[in-house]
Amino acid sequence: MLFYEPGGSWWVVAIGPVLIGAVLAMEIAGPGQVHWLVLGIFAVILVGFSVVQVHAARTHVSVRLTETTLQQGTRTLPLTDIATIYPANNGAEHQPWESARALGELPAVPRRRKGVGVKLVDGGTAQAWARDVDRFRTELTEAHLAAQIRRDS
Repeated sequence: MLFYEPGGSWWVVAIGPVLIGAVLAMEIAGPGQVHWLVLGIFAVILVGFSVVQVHAARTHVSVRLTETTLQQGTRTLPLTDIATIYPANNGAEHQPWESARALGELPAVPRRRKGVGVKLVDGGTAQAWARDVDRFRTELTEAHLAAQIRRDS
């Protein structure tokens, strides 16, 4: 594994129980009764939604780069299917690859991620994406070059 971003973190699931624990502590310290049933229902709802959200993020927004493949969400692309990796756009002018579709099944580059322009062997243009886009671009470029050398030898 040359580069990996999981897409979502399981610690988010702990937020629900922490909030429920805080409410429970206030109810125990307060003068009224403790609403066990309501707190239990809210705990199940909060944990349930958090688990679904984290699972979806880890499925659809994860990035894995190996020596031979790039996985963006549920789509895996052989590095030999990439013809060119475009340089980063450090200027103010919009580059054509910045309007290209995102790799994977998502319609656009996910939030809090940045795109890396790639030209595919079939002639299409797309955006690979990651949070740590500088490191990702470096690793992708090196892995792509190595895959091209292996293919040509």
